[in-house]
Amino acid sequence: MTTLNPDTTPALRPRPNLGLTVLRVSTGAIFLMHGIQKFFTYTLPGTTGAFTQMGVPLPSVSAPLVAAVELIGGLALILGLGTRIAAALLAVNILVAILIVHLKAGFFSPNGFEFPLALLAASVALALSGGGAASVDRILRRR
Repeated sequence: MTTLNPDTTPALRPRPNLGLTVLRVSTGAIFLMHGIQKFFTYTLPGTTGAFTQMGVPLPSVSAPLVAAVELIGGLALILGLGTRIAAALLAVNILVAILIVHLKAGFFSPNGFEFPLALLAASVALALSGGGAASVDRILRRR
């Protein structure tokens, strides 16, 4: 009987850089879309109103700040540009969202913290590890 060894079987060989790229691009896309939604679908006045109703402190400051962090940070993750900084800012952003909005709704979606918790974990992982080989960060480091 032949067993498959992950170290010698090419299809099973670990690919951490590919894994980081998938995590970085997918997490970035989610945050980017939420930033776009806050700016262009809800608009900043609408987002500010929603933040006011949710009890977010300083909604007229926090709404545009959160929208910008999500939009610019999401794009930065997709590109892998300033990955650790962008991911750290997004981690703080989503941690505050969990504590202020989602925690009181319990664990499960649609309003609970299970999805934001996954975004927090992904953001923290990227802040700790960086963007991987297929990132602008890597290209800039090589120069």
